[in-house]
Amino acid sequence: MTIQQAQQEVDQWIKTIGVRYFSELTNMAILTEEVGELARLMARQYGDQSFKESDKNRDLGDEMADVLWVLVCLANQTGVDLEKAWQKNMEKKTGRDGTRHKENTKL
Repeated sequence: MTIQQAQQEVDQWIKTIGVRYFSELTNMAILTEEVGELARLMARQYGDQSFKESDKNRDLGDEMADVLWVLVCLANQTGVDLEKAWQKNMEKKTGRDGTRHKENTKL
């Protein structure tokens, strides 16, 4: 699936099942909430925190997909073509960081 296809799939789902998009500010708050849920699971799975009973059945991939879903919603709402934005961002990173990490003695 391409990023563009994901954007189209989310848009179709919103229009047929979800009724309408939440406002951009509401979706920004939801995105923050979803990133927090992902961070919570990461802290328990890979960090030093122990699992609470309510966290034990959470799926890392599902939490990441929740973050992606809301990000795609925001892109659709604001007219951002994530595929084009991704390509532009990769070019920026490559130009800026092409040798920086290889030359980093800390790595």
